[in-house]
Amino acid sequence: MDFQDHVLDSLNNLFSTMRATGEKAFAQLDFEQMNRSPGDDSNSIAIIIGHLRGNMLSRWTDFLTSDGEKPWRTRDSEFERPPATNKDELIALWNEGWQCCEETIHGLSADDLTRTITIRGQEHSVLEALNRQLYHYSYHVGQIVQLARMWKGDNWKTLSIARGQSKAYTPTGQHGEPPKR
Repeated sequence: MDFQDHVLDSLNNLFSTMRATGEKAFAQLDFEQMNRSPGDDSNSIAIIIGHLRGNMLSRWTDFLTSDGEKPWRTRDSEFERPPATNKDELIALWNEGWQCCEETIHGLSADDLTRTITIRGQEHSVLEALNRQLYHYSYHVGQIVQLARMWKGDNWKTLSIARGQSKAYTPTGQHGEPPKR
């Protein structure tokens, strides 16, 4: 496997892992919790899902051939109202966005990484655009996980190594003080 193929595989895995992280958080919540907001100027998980869906459909539709900010997208409205009336509808919106994203990324070739695309009239290499979206989605999935943790409180089931359990995941002999600098 050459370097560009390795980069593309790595990005595919990161996007898939990010999607799965969000889904593990959703699995712990009910519809009311997904629509709860910590404040008047804060987004609920439902609003974040609607925003991510809008972004994904806009960015990944005709990714290589048209501007990533489509004229039919109404970004501001993504933050104004909950996009669904039940949890199944929210998950369907999430899946629609991710399906568009993943199908496009899986369809890219290593040679595509250096092609130029536009987002809001600005040129980016495909690799830059992938990294831009990876950053954007990780920001919002982090928000989703944090909100889910807040709403679940003591009933939250961690999505990574639980506090106090790190040694179980560290190879024997790897404990101790950090190296002196």
